[in-house]
Amino acid sequence: MRLIFMGTPAFALPSLKALHEAGHDIAAIYTQPPRPAGRGQHETPSPVHQFALEKNLPVFTPVSLKSPEAQAEFTAHKADIAVVVAYGLLLPKPILGACPFGCINVHPSLLPRWRGAAPIQRTIMAGDKKTAIVIMQMDEGLDTGDMLLVEPYDIPDGTNAGTLHDTLAEKAGPLLLKTLAGLAAKTITPTQQPDTGVEYAKKISKE
Repeated sequence: MRLIFMGTPAFALPSLKALHEAGHDIAAIYTQPPRPAGRGQHETPSPVHQFALEKNLPVFTPVSLKSPEAQAEFTAHKADIAVVVAYGLLLPKPILGACPFGCINVHPSLLPRWRGAAPIQRTIMAGDKKTAIVIMQMDEGLDTGDMLLVEPYDIPDGTNAGTLHDTLAEKAGPLLLKTLAGLAAKTITPTQQPDTGVEYAKKISKE
């Protein structure tokens, strides 16, 4: 499949690596612009950006996708699908509908529990014993799209946010490949999220 990958932090890397190693045609990588980091506050590319540079993949770092110019550039890649993993920018309707298979998202929680910015941290803070990696079809809502594939995960005692982050990140890659194969073969039936059990994972502040 010809795809656009949209992601920024380390959590997105196993998914991107899986797609690259599987031989998918990565038409473009979208990631957040370089940010000041470290003691010297030097402009530092995101982990996804750094991987793209290493593999000589085309990188785009728009500050917004709301302009007609940014949307035209996105559409011009002629991708079959966009894969979104912790990208960090809102996707407007023209972007969501730009590819024949739309945009799919990797989300690390047992949806509809912990929709939003910090699902892994909120899972740990709440003492949840179960979570999941969900591949979902994106819509205009906040993590409200239909679920394509779900891989549940029982959280072992003593797990912290860091270890859960790494475990779910690694599980995302194989599930993503399975989803793309299923979409191409038309063997996946989207499942609507339940109306009950909705919780929002608000962003964790420095305080």
